[in-house]
Amino acid sequence: MSPSPEISPAVTAALDSLATGVAPERLTLRDAVRALLAHLATTVPGRSVEVRVPPYGAIQCVEGPRHTRGTPPNTVETDPVTFLQLAAGRVDWSDAVSDGRIRASGIRSDISTLFPIV
Repeated sequence: MSPSPEISPAVTAALDSLATGVAPERLTLRDAVRALLAHLATTVPGRSVEVRVPPYGAIQCVEGPRHTRGTPPNTVETDPVTFLQLAAGRVDWSDAVSDGRIRASGIRSDISTLFPIV
């Protein structure tokens, strides 16, 4: 996936904070996560995989079978900092899955090819 020139300034600010070892401000982190989730939903539309980054948001993406009730069969969940680092290519998908920072379930949940985003 190619980087998007339309990524929110909050993403840049949050990544800059993380690069210097400082935790991003809560509102900056929230805005960054939401901007990246919106970008994923736009660039990889669909409803077969739910990507969750609590407490800031969740989207459905990736073409394929759609779920309509309850917990979707294909889910990816991670914390906000890991999601930002993954989006920036600072964390490897397989490493984050193996050490528990990403929880992915379902046969379509390996969305590693969608990263990095920025």
